[in-house]
Amino acid sequence: MGINQNNQSRRHFMLTSAVTALMASAFGGTRAMAAEPIKTAGIYTVPVEQQWVSRIHKAALTAQERGDISYVFSENVSNTDYARVLREYAEQGNTLIIGEVFGAEQEAREVAAEYPDVAFLMGSSFKEDPALPNFAVFDNYIQDASYLSGIIAGSMTESANIGMVGGFPIPEVNRLMHAFMAGAREMNPDITFQVNFIGSWFDPPKAKETAFAMIENGADLLYAERFGVSDAAKERGILAIGNVIDTQAEYPDTVVASAIWHFEPTLDKAIAEVQAGTFKAADYGIYSFMKEGGTSLAPLGTFEGKVPVEAMALVEQRQGEIMSGAFVVEINDEEPSSS
Repeated sequence: MGINQNNQSRRHFMLTSAVTALMASAFGGTRAMAAEPIKTAGIYTVPVEQQWVSRIHKAALTAQERGDISYVFSENVSNTDYARVLREYAEQGNTLIIGEVFGAEQEAREVAAEYPDVAFLMGSSFKEDPALPNFAVFDNYIQDASYLSGIIAGSMTESANIGMVGGFPIPEVNRLMHAFMAGAREMNPDITFQVNFIGSWFDPPKAKETAFAMIENGADLLYAERFGVSDAAKERGILAIGNVIDTQAEYPDTVVASAIWHFEPTLDKAIAEVQAGTFKAADYGIYSFMKEGGTSLAPLGTFEGKVPVEAMALVEQRQGEIMSGAFVVEINDEEPSSS
């Protein structure tokens, strides 16, 4: 945080100190009216423009604008360098560190053990460890919105052949693909899927070429888990379904719907725990669920009124049931295959 912002926080504290005293008198205790922002660092292995990381970055910027945290970050950090950067941020006095450790799991946990007073909130395919109380995990459990986007896809494909391009077949990708496929099959149980993983989190040219091959093999709609897929769909004049972020503004005639990830509930929970001094090893995955405000179906925008009425009716029905708990989207972390 800059010097001017710190001064503003101190002035705000001084101005509200009298109110704090009155509250203490009235209620028999004191309550911090304006806590200092939590010094927070983000460490990312890809550019902050990448879908998944962009949502973490956006939530952190929002929390910084509120004054809850001061935020710095590093992007494009290699897995082999991840532990070093983690350690540097811990040494610099950051009390909350966020990021994703899918390729540096063991090393990250070893660093966390060295800094028990630092809260680590990390994207991970593994669970929390009670023996490491300052290391919490999260994941983008946005299968609810992925399922709803699948319903829309199932109603929009004419060839009943959908191509799906993913990065790596890890749980957080697999579960979204399975949910999407289940939603599509609600509209048409005979839909076939072409599934391929490109072995990279950020290789738009490779994703695009993989998508082209699927189109050549009969797909008339693509599931764009990676950047590059919607470009292929646009060039070939077919439709696409987005993932994690809403790209319809860039592809107004291509992207019909998207399952959006909102990281704010996850980060806000961690901030509250750090502020209260109660941060602990926990699985924050639940805060990505639709019921917690962690995911939503993006507005249809240019496709409003173009999706079959029966599909939208089912989307509305299922969304209400998801929110009430009457319907639960299956979480299937197994690697999907073409079928």
